Amino acid sequence: MNFILNLIPRKFLIRISIFLRPILKIYFKGSKYIDPIDNSKYRKFLPYGYGKNIRKNALCPGTLSLERHRLLWLFLKRNTTFFNDKLKVLHFAPEQPFYKKFKSIKNWNYITCDLNSPLADIKADICKLPFKNFEFDLIICNHVLEHIDNDFKAMEEIYRVLKKNGIGILQVPIDESLSITFEDKTIIDPKKKSELFGQYDHVRKYGKDYYDRLKSVGFKVKKIDVQKTLSEKEIKEYCLPKYEKIPFVIKS
Repeated sequence: MNFILNLIPRKFLIRISIFLRPILKIYFKGSKYIDPIDNSKYRKFLPYGYGKNIRKNALCPGTLSLERHRLLWLFLKRNTTFFNDKLKVLHFAPEQPFYKKFKSIKNWNYITCDLNSPLADIKADICKLPFKNFEFDLIICNHVLEHIDNDFKAMEEIYRVLKKNGIGILQVPIDESLSITFEDKTIIDPKKKSELFGQYDHVRKYGKDYYDRLKSVGFKVKKIDVQKTLSEKEIKEYCLPKYEKIPFVIKS
């Protein structure tokens, strides 16, 4: 099984795992690692990544969560009251690990949006949203903006459709060693993009100025370091990213 999985290109692994999920969940059952999204336990997680950036124990065989999904779930569950609040929620590019969970929250008016995803209720461009001003209490946009050519326009649209004091959780991969975001629109080769931006379909590598970009469209920005609230044992058991923060924005 491990040999076969190692032969599958990383960009297809999640798609294939959707169909193999019941088998993979049984095959990798154990007690070393835990997915906090459903508290299922495994002897190992699957590798995931692109090019030279393959991460061990990244993809949960059962929920198909990655490190960022597990981190966000812990933040939502332990550090917010969102699951108990009555909210109108917009979720961009809805992810498999969250979709059914979020859909089942009865006090949420939960709307999904994407250009292509079959899980999207509304097919739309994030840079030109078909929603009124001040419509949503909470917007979740998880690892989307690094794919968008005009990310400032996308940020402006998210700001526009949020209610006053509405909240956005706008995760992106950030290279904390970079002060300034690196982007070059002349780079179109997927291999070169993977090498420079970390993934074949990314258009930039965000630096620490990502938070300033969010502030520039009007957001009040908080950097939530969830890992500081967790024990070393939890970080290892949940296979969490060591350095990724949750960009938590408020429409002031």
